[in-house]
Amino acid sequence: MTDQIKNLKETLQAKNIRLSHQRLKVLEYLAQNKTHPSADEIYSALQKDLPSLSRATVYNTLHMLQEAGLVNVVSIEDSENRYEILTESHGHFQCTSCKKIFDFSLNMKEIESTDLADFEIKERDVYFRGLCPDCCEAGRKTSHK
Repeated sequence: MTDQIKNLKETLQAKNIRLSHQRLKVLEYLAQNKTHPSADEIYSALQKDLPSLSRATVYNTLHMLQEAGLVNVVSIEDSENRYEILTESHGHFQCTSCKKIFDFSLNMKEIESTDLADFEIKERDVYFRGLCPDCCEAGRKTSHK
């Protein structure tokens, strides 16, 4: 078990949240897969080894982990939520071709606007969309044929 999982388990225990085997597997999957998976992707990946796992358990576990402040919902597209374990402040880039989501370093606390001086900011999200290096390269290769 990684130190990250141990720390997450300790945080859940400190919040009096029981960590069942299925919940632990969802948490481990998120820790090991930094691909910003959807709930359905998590379910599909885990269901092979946990046939008793239900889609509802995955959704409920993700909601519980989000409420506990351990998981972040990445909502770049309105049609699908994706999930990640909370880490340091960062932004997201989504490739419009392959749909992969990439993290990039960004200090969210440095992003300020005097236009929002009287607002209470609850969340700070920065998203960019475009083509990732692999898709750019693939596009260059097909255009040179």
